[in-house]
Order: sequence, then C-alpha cells, then structure tokens
Amino acid sequence: MAVAWLAEVDVTDVDTVGGKAASLGELTDADLPVPSGFVVTADTYRRFIESADIATELFETVDVDHEDSQALKHAHERAHELIMDTDMPERVREEIYRAYTELGSVEEPFVAVRSSATAEDLPDASFAGQQETFLNVQSEMLIDRVKECWASLFSQRAIYYRNRQGFAHADVDIAVVVQEMVDADKSGVMFTSHPSTGADEVIIEAAWGLGEAVVSGSVSPDNYTMDKQSASVESVEIADKKTMMIKQAASGETVETEVPSSDREARVLSDTELEQLVKLGRQVESHYQSPQDVEWAIKNGSIYMLQSRPITTIDSEKMDTHDESSEETDGVIVDGLGASPGVASGEAQIITELNQIDQVSNGDIIVTEMTMPDMVPAMKRASGIVTDEGGMTSHASIISRELGVPAVVGTETATQRLTSGKAVTIDGEKGTVRPGAQPTDEQREPIEEARPTTPVKPMTATRVKVNVSIPEAAERAAATGADGVGLLRTEHMVLSLGKTPSKFIADHGERAYIDELVEGIQAAAEEFYPRPVRVRTLDAPTDEFRQLEGGEDEPREHNPMLGYRGIRRSLDNPKLFNHELQAFRRVYQMGYDNVELMLPLVNDAEDVRQARHHMEEAGIDTDRRSWGIMIETPAAALEIESIADTGVDFVSFGTNDLTQYTLAVDRNNEHVADRFDELHPSILSLIETTIETCRELDIDTSICGQAGSRTEMVNFLIEAGISSISANIDAVRDVQHEVKRVEQRLILDTVR
Repeated sequence: MAVAWLAEVDVTDVDTVGGKAASLGELTDADLPVPSGFVVTADTYRRFIESADIATELFETVDVDHEDSQALKHAHERAHELIMDTDMPERVREEIYRAYTELGSVEEPFVAVRSSATAEDLPDASFAGQQETFLNVQSEMLIDRVKECWASLFSQRAIYYRNRQGFAHADVDIAVVVQEMVDADKSGVMFTSHPSTGADEVIIEAAWGLGEAVVSGSVSPDNYTMDKQSASVESVEIADKKTMMIKQAASGETVETEVPSSDREARVLSDTELEQLVKLGRQVESHYQSPQDVEWAIKNGSIYMLQSRPITTIDSEKMDTHDESSEETDGVIVDGLGASPGVASGEAQIITELNQIDQVSNGDIIVTEMTMPDMVPAMKRASGIVTDEGGMTSHASIISRELGVPAVVGTETATQRLTSGKAVTIDGEKGTVRPGAQPTDEQREPIEEARPTTPVKPMTATRVKVNVSIPEAAERAAATGADGVGLLRTEHMVLSLGKTPSKFIADHGERAYIDELVEGIQAAAEEFYPRPVRVRTLDAPTDEFRQLEGGEDEPREHNPMLGYRGIRRSLDNPKLFNHELQAFRRVYQMGYDNVELMLPLVNDAEDVRQARHHMEEAGIDTDRRSWGIMIETPAAALEIESIADTGVDFVSFGTNDLTQYTLAVDRNNEHVADRFDELHPSILSLIETTIETCRELDIDTSICGQAGSRTEMVNFLIEAGISSISANIDAVRDVQHEVKRVEQRLILDTVR
C-alpha cells in the first residue's frame, strides 16, 4: 500500500510514517477528533526511487564533501532534478488520488501537504521548517507537492547535516502527510484548566467562521466558563460579533466578511456543544497528562482538534526559592543589566572566537564579549548568556528574550573574571553572576520545551502582535497568544549564514539563497497560520555585513546606521532584491497567504514606487498581497500622504530609528544614550499626525520598535487610534492587558 490513514497509525509506526504523522495518528487513536488525512508512507518514497533506478545515482550524487560549497550546490540541484523529473508510478498516483477523493464531502477538498521525517536525527527534527509544507493544495498539484516534499530531503542544509553527522543518506526515508483543512462553521480556543489559577474549570472562547478571527483578535468572541467535572455552565458572556473569517471556495484564501445580523449577538455554542468540548478537553488533558491550550473547530456539527499545547502559566508564577543568605556570603562575581529574566546555572564557556561555539554544550552558560547571529545555534543550547557589552536592545538581549534564555549583558569584564568550566549561576532579572550552581524552580528547561505564558487572551479592539528576530523563536512567540507577527527580520536569517548575500550566492547559487529565506519565513508563517506574519526585507547595516565572509567587499562607512542599508541597498542592487522577492513569491505559492511584505528605511513615495515596480516584476500581485512600509525617518512621517498614494496597505513605526534620526542621538553611543527618548514630544507628534492621516485614508498603522512594549507608549498609541501594537515576546501579555485597560477607560470616558 502506498498510503496509510492517520487512524491506522500511532507512535509505533514512526519508521513507516514519520514523526508528524505518528503524532497525529496517536491523537486520532486516542479518540481525539483530528481532521481526516492519510500518509504517503516512507516505503512508497523508497520504492519510488528504487523502481525508477534513480536511488544509486541519487545517493552517489549527495555523497560529497560537505565543506565544498559548489559540490553541495550541484548535489542539491541534481537530487531535486532526479526526483521531480521522474514520473510517479501510475499505481501510486491512483492510490494517492483515491485516498484524496475519500477525504471530505466535497469533490476536491483543500488539503495541507507536509513532510514527515522518519528518524530522530534527521534535519526535520534538528532544523524547524527545513522540509517542505504546502497549504490549500487541490488535486491538480497534489502529486507534485508530494514529490517536492520528497525532494526537500536533499536540500543543501539536509545534505550538509547528514554528512557532518555521519548519517548515511541511503538510511534516510521520508513520508508525507496529506490532511484535510477544516472550513469551520464556528471555532475558537479552549483552556482545559484555568490558565492563571489552575482551577478545575474549562475556559472556552468561540466565534463564527474560521478560527483566525478569534486567534487574531479581529472579533470579540463569546466567553464560556465551564465546570470541568460536571460540564455545567458557570458563566456566559455573549459578544457582538460583527465580522467573521471564511474560506473562499475557489481560491482557498481566507477573507473577512460581515456576520449576518441575526447571528451577531446570538450565542455561538449550544449546551450540547459545550458539553462535547469539555469532554474533549478532559480527554486531551488526560492524554497529555497536563493542562492544555486547544484550538478547535466545528464543521457540520462535528468537532475537530486542530492543535494542542501545554499551559505553562499555572506553574510559572513560582517564587525564586534559592537561599538569599547564600547570596550574601557567596557574593557577586560580576554584574550588569538583567536583559532576559530567569535564573540559570551551568558551566561557563568563554567564547572569544566564532570557531569556539562548538564547545558550548546543553546547559552551559555562554560568556562572550558580545553575541552575533552566528551564535544562535549555541545560544539555543545554552542555559544562560553573559556578555561584556550591550544593552537592553542588543542582539544578545533580543535573541535571549525570544529564546527564553536568561541573560545578563553589559558586565564589561565577564570574559576576564569568569573561567571556562567553572559553574556559575546567573539571574537575568537582577543582572548578577554568582559562583557555583544554585538550581532553583526557575531553572530553564531545554529550549525545545520552553514556552511562554498562555493565559486567557484579553479581548481588545487594538490587535497586539509580537516581534520575532529569528524563525527559531516562532513557536515561543505563537504561544503568547499574539494576534500575529508585527515584525520578522530577514537580516537575521541572512547574517546567520555566515556569509554576505553576494558571497553566499557565489558559493552556493541563487536557489540556495532563496531556499534559506523561504525556510525562515515559512517556519514563522506555519507556526502562526492563519494569523498574519509581517516580514521585513533586508535591513542590515554595512558594519554587520563586514563581520561575515565576503564582508571585505562592503563599503566602510563612518556611520553605518545612516548609510547603505534598507530600501537604499535594495533599490541600488535590484538583482539581489529580486532574490528576496522571489522568496516571498515562493512562500505565497506554498499557500501562506498570511505573509505580509514590509519595506524598511523608506524616505518618500519615490522609494515606494520603485520598490512596488520590482515587486510586480518579480510576480507579486501588489493588489492582492498585503504590503507596506516602515516609518523610521522623519521624512517618511512627513511624506505620509504621498506615500499613501502608492497603494500601501499599512505602515509600521520603527521607533528605535525614528527616535535616533529625529533627535540626532546614536542609541549605541554611551555619551549621549541618556538623551534617547522615544516619548520625546517631537516623536509623539510625528506618530500622532501619521496615525491621523492614515485613519483618514483607511491605512492600518502599527508599531514594532522597542517602545511598543512600554506602558506609557501603549497609552499614547491607543488614544491616538493605532490599529495594532507589536511587542517583544516577553512583553506581549502585559501589553494585551494594558491595551484592554486603556480601551475600557476610553469607553467609560465616552459614556460619561
């Protein structure tokens, strides 16, 4: 058999169906309602390459020196060509199509096609988003999408990883999950225990249509509090549900439409449906042996479980229990700024050169002058970060917070005063480093299990999104309950390659560069789908590129922050810009219609017109896709009316740059850093007038700078009428509650 149904597999079938499919099968086998689907088995892939006589050539092709970039590039291209140019056997094709036709009640259902690797050590397990995923696929493209998933087993990174780990390519197989996408009548979220108190009650939020409306916060849902044991209703709050999300029948895209007047203030869930959901919640919690945050949907009276995640907040409020008296006697070796909260102990590893990062083992404390993008893999392994330099907005601070790693920055002398191999304990809130291991309840879990708090999301008219610097942090960011990503930076994807874009393309080819961008964007888009993910095109200054291989070709600038970066670099090098745009186009073709494109460091309408021309030349439909610009210069704020005429859908304030450009203050210059003030009257005036103009022109406004996490700025922005606020990962929940508080106050003021 070429395929196996999810209902027929479980965790004992990993070798046949891969990890993803086995997990879905396990949930199905536990009588948890999962959308129907099937798996094109790993054996089918194996028979495909062997019966077509391409297996020998395929494995010989990828048996290359993984440090030889040209050989790696050619191996990937030839492997992809071998698989995609080989016809699927007719018997297998027919079996896949037969299973596809049995999936749903419609003739051609929309499905998700996802790779499912069969071994724990595969890149699929080690590098999130590496193998392919395609959404909203119908029969015409189904076979090609299955083959694309197979071919993704031989991306350059996958070949490199297996060769480096000594994992034989011939021992690696891959399965493919084909699963129906649920076109929901009603949907929402459910917490199987109270997320703040752990009380034995179930919290359910519900709205009409697809779940995006509830998850994104675009509609205020009904709220139901249920007794978990008796399934009796404790309280019901019925909301005025003005809009809902539906899937267009023809294209499969999600669109917003008005709720019929008869349903706006009608109760979404009946008592019977609530009882069924509570029963489901008990099953999910029992299966996972922990309270769960569940996304669900109802279609034609049937309930489906779309996703389940652990609730971490019930135990996350524990007090620091380490011995205060020992602090007084042990003393502080070195201190600095508490940049990422939490307490962690481990062996210090002094890193002075990039080639030393392999020395960092799981649970170590990285001690370095300053972190760089190349260090992210090591930062994920570490239990804590300590740096000599940097402030609250440094690379170390931002990435540590996104990864949930405690960090102390700006210590000045940590690399001199600490010793490799010696145990230390750091406090990322107090900014201290002490000798010895002092494990506490706050000791960080391994990064793959670390999740932020996920209490009930406050209902707000203003959307609260999250900033994401690296794709690896997307899962953590999504668990905050944010309404989407307000800023995903492509420069960190590029900088982590260790080479400038030009050097990387010269060594590995254009396709490999585009693939890297696609993998990074896809990882975030998949984690948040269908919530919007706003991706900013490349905005790295020349001093950051100069640190990379190939950086000697970068211009030397007296002040890189005022120089060759952002849209200026893109328009000056249209060929390189086109590679970025092709990555966006690929992501759209894969079904991620939640991705939005954002242009950085714009000055005027001419910048935007030229960029739009390049977007359209790259095949991006600017009338259909959501796109916009950053407001980072006073010029952009003052020119907002003419910029609006170019067709932008949104603008987003980058307050870090806007502040330093308006006040002529270098935020990284210690001599004037005290003059850096995002709440300066001139900054607030530029923001307020821009929001006012955009509201008149029906253009969304947002903020994605660090100031969006500050209470004072949140208050100002809500009163000014901003559409959304994007905060740092660790600040999302506080911002959500602050937004709700301000909105309620404004409503009361209006009534009075």
